[in-house]
Amino acid sequence: MRHVLPIYIYNKVGHAVDCNRDKMFRKLFLVSLFAFIALAPAFAQKKEISQAKSAIKAGNAVEAEASMRKLLADSAHRQNEKIWLVLFDAVKKQYEDVNEKMYLKQSTDTAKLFDAAYRMFGVLEALDSVDAMPDKDGRIKLKYRRKHADYLDAYRKNLYTGGSYFLNKQDYPRAFKLFAAYIDCASQPLFESQQYASRDKRLPSAAFYALYSGYRANDAAATLRYKQLAETDTVRLPLTLEYEAETYRALADSVGYLATLEKGFSHDPASGYFFPHLFDYRFQRGDTAQALDVCNRSLAKNAKSTVAMEAKSAVLLTMKRYDECVQVCDSVIAADAAAANAYLNAGLAYFNQAVKIDNAPKHTRAERAEMLALYRKSLKYMQPYRQLAHARSDLWAMPLYTIYLNLNMGKEFVEIDAIMKQKR
Repeated sequence: MRHVLPIYIYNKVGHAVDCNRDKMFRKLFLVSLFAFIALAPAFAQKKEISQAKSAIKAGNAVEAEASMRKLLADSAHRQNEKIWLVLFDAVKKQYEDVNEKMYLKQSTDTAKLFDAAYRMFGVLEALDSVDAMPDKDGRIKLKYRRKHADYLDAYRKNLYTGGSYFLNKQDYPRAFKLFAAYIDCASQPLFESQQYASRDKRLPSAAFYALYSGYRANDAAATLRYKQLAETDTVRLPLTLEYEAETYRALADSVGYLATLEKGFSHDPASGYFFPHLFDYRFQRGDTAQALDVCNRSLAKNAKSTVAMEAKSAVLLTMKRYDECVQVCDSVIAADAAAANAYLNAGLAYFNQAVKIDNAPKHTRAERAEMLALYRKSLKYMQPYRQLAHARSDLWAMPLYTIYLNLNMGKEFVEIDAIMKQKR
C-alpha cells in the first residue's frame, strides 16, 4: 500500500499544518453538506405529510387536501404513495363530514358530497397508476388495486346520482364531469376486477346523460365523447342522434352531419327531425335523385305523411316531372286543404309549362290554346296559395301577373300590377 507523506506548511504564527488532512476534512464537510441538502426536501416533505395527518384529525381536511396537492404539483413527489394516501384520507373525511350532516338532517351543501366522491375516485385512480409502475427489476407488484377497487365500488353509484343532481340543477359541465367519471371506471385498470363494461347495465344511460350534458353546455368534444356507448341506449337513440347531428352541424362537419342524419333516418324514416333535415341537405345541394329517394323511403313508412308528400312534389317540380308533381299535390290537398306548399308546387307545375310555350319564338294556334289552358290550370292553384300565404308575395305576385296578363283579366291585372310596382 502506497503511503502518502504528509505535506507540512507553516501558518502565520509558525505552527506546522498537515495539508493532506486538511483536504480530507474539507472533503468530508462537503459530502455532509451535500447529503444534508439532498435530504432537506425529504424532511420537509415528511413534515408536511405529518402536519396534514394532524389537520385531518383536527377537522381541517380541506387544508390537508390543499397541502398534499401542492406537494404533488412537483413531479418529483408524484411517486410517493404516502402523499396520495394522505390526500385520499383528506378527501374522504370531507365526504364523510357532509354525509354525516345529511344523515343527521342538518343543513349542508349536497353538491360538496358529490364533488368529494368525484375527487375520491380521481385520487385512487392516480395512485393506482403509481402502484402499477414496475420496480427496478421490471416487476409489477400491486399493493392497493383490489382493496381500493372494492372500497370505491360502494361509492360509484354516487357518481351517477351526482351527475343526475347537477343535471337537474342545469349545471351541465359538472353533470358531465360526474357521468364521465362513472363511465370511465369501466376502462380504468383499477376496476378491472369489477368488470363494469359487461356487468353495468346503466352505462348506456350514463353515456346518454353525459352526451346531453355536453350538448347543453355547448361543448362539442364532451357531446361526442361517449356517442358510441350512448347509441346503445336504443330507447333514447333518436334523441342521441339528433344531438349528435346538431353538434356536427355546429362544427360545420358535413361528413359527420350527413352520416348521423342517414343513421337516424334509417332508424326512423318517418322522423320529424331526420326526414326534413336529410331531405333539405340533399335537395339544397341539387341531389334530386337522392332527395326523391329520401321522400319515397319516408312514404314507405308512412304513406299519409303530408310533409313527405310536399317534399316529394318539390323534387318532382325541380325534375320537371310535372304530371307526377300535380298528382302528389292533389293528394296532399285532399288530406289537408290548408297545405299552402302543395298549391304552390301544383300551380308552378302548370305555370312552368305554359311559360315554356309562351317564350317560344313562334307557336301555332293549338300551342297557344294549350298555353292558355295551362295558365288557367295554374290559376286554380295560385289564387288559393295567395290566400294561404298572403305574406309570400315574392312567390305568387309574378306568376299571377303573367297569368292575368295572358288571360286578359283586366281588373285582376291592374291590382297585381300595383303590387308589382310597389315591390320595385
